[in-house]
Amino acid sequence: MAQAEHELEAEGQGLKRTLKDLFAGAAGGVAQVLLGQPFDIVKVRLQTTTTYTSALDAATKIYRNEGATAFYKGTLTPLLGIGACVSIQFGAFHYARRAFEARNASRSPLASPTLSYGQYYLSGAFAGIANSVISGPIEHVRIRLQTQPHGARRLYNGPIDCIRKLSAHEGVLKGLYRGELVTILREAQAYGVWFFTFEYLMNADAARNGIRRDEVSTPKVAFYGGLAGEALWIASYPFDVVKSKMQSDGFGKEMRYHGMSDCFRQTWAREGLRGFWKGLAPTLLRAMPVSAGTFAVVEMTMRLLN
Repeated sequence: MAQAEHELEAEGQGLKRTLKDLFAGAAGGVAQVLLGQPFDIVKVRLQTTTTYTSALDAATKIYRNEGATAFYKGTLTPLLGIGACVSIQFGAFHYARRAFEARNASRSPLASPTLSYGQYYLSGAFAGIANSVISGPIEHVRIRLQTQPHGARRLYNGPIDCIRKLSAHEGVLKGLYRGELVTILREAQAYGVWFFTFEYLMNADAARNGIRRDEVSTPKVAFYGGLAGEALWIASYPFDVVKSKMQSDGFGKEMRYHGMSDCFRQTWAREGLRGFWKGLAPTLLRAMPVSAGTFAVVEMTMRLLN
């Protein structure tokens, strides 16, 4: 009887922790979208067209030709979806982290349950893969809205219309979920590196200063989060370029890329190594404040909830 009650209590605590992780992640996701959307549209335009010579040129022309509101094109979809994505990222990461801690403790009860950095990476990769189920179609819709012609020539009247038309082409899997394989590869690598870097920096700071991890100051949390964001993109950017090319490609006779490997091959043949890094500068400019804001909001939310 006592054992059963203990197990029920443990399950209740586990559910409570997961709900806190999900809520904190959602709060961080909203901050991420609001901070990062103007940078993201510049990145996508640079990745998918040859119209602009640089990030500054792209930003200037977008503002001049389409107005300031163009920098928030396609925001509704990520605002609704990225909150869910980041919620899943943090929920899945902490779920995997706790599973590794339990595994480590069962193997050596006297040892610390602290994860190895390989396990932190795998926990982050698990979070990325879990997240890709939602992030794939959300980013596809956002890219379509960001790259469609301006004014009367536009193809989609908002995210719902875009989802309907993408799904109508070749069904949900080949239409809405185009580029999902490369999305999974990008997400696993990106979030493995993201969480690994952040955890390393936080743990190193706590050990160096002889404090608990939750005593690390908020400015430092934001700084370490920003550095993790830089590492995320440097580690995964070529996958992101291929994903953007596939998700802005035409359908039917207008399709240029017949799968992920074909897109890699054509990009290499036409643009060489540089083709896989186009748009990196605005992405890194965006990554620091966006990732800093995400981790700072998540950590502050978790501390308030605890």
